Amino acid sequence: MHTYSFEKLRVWQKSREFVKTLYLVTRNFPQDERFGIVSQLQRSAVSVSSNIAEGSSRTSSKDQSYFIQLAYSSLMECLNQLILSYDLGYIEEVTLIELRTQVEEISNLLNAYRKAISK
Repeated sequence: MHTYSFEKLRVWQKSREFVKTLYLVTRNFPQDERFGIVSQLQRSAVSVSSNIAEGSSRTSSKDQSYFIQLAYSSLMECLNQLILSYDLGYIEEVTLIELRTQVEEISNLLNAYRKAISK
């Protein structure tokens, strides 16, 4: 089976792991949040890896950088929603810290990837 270029990117691999972790965490959210913050969290997390994948298929560095910026924006949206989830008592502080650590790593990888594309 063919492996596409985005699948080789560490930043995509880490964002994929983040999605899995986030889906597992949101299983424990209140049922009445299923179409609220749970949906928003899941969509923003999926958007990170999706934008990395889509950007990798673009031929110009400007287009690639644009999609990396979208991925970063989605990552920050996700972080905001995680903070709100903590504030609302849906996740424990230890879970927030673990997820923030993943967000920070993905953020650093996205910034490094964007710089590498721009060269």
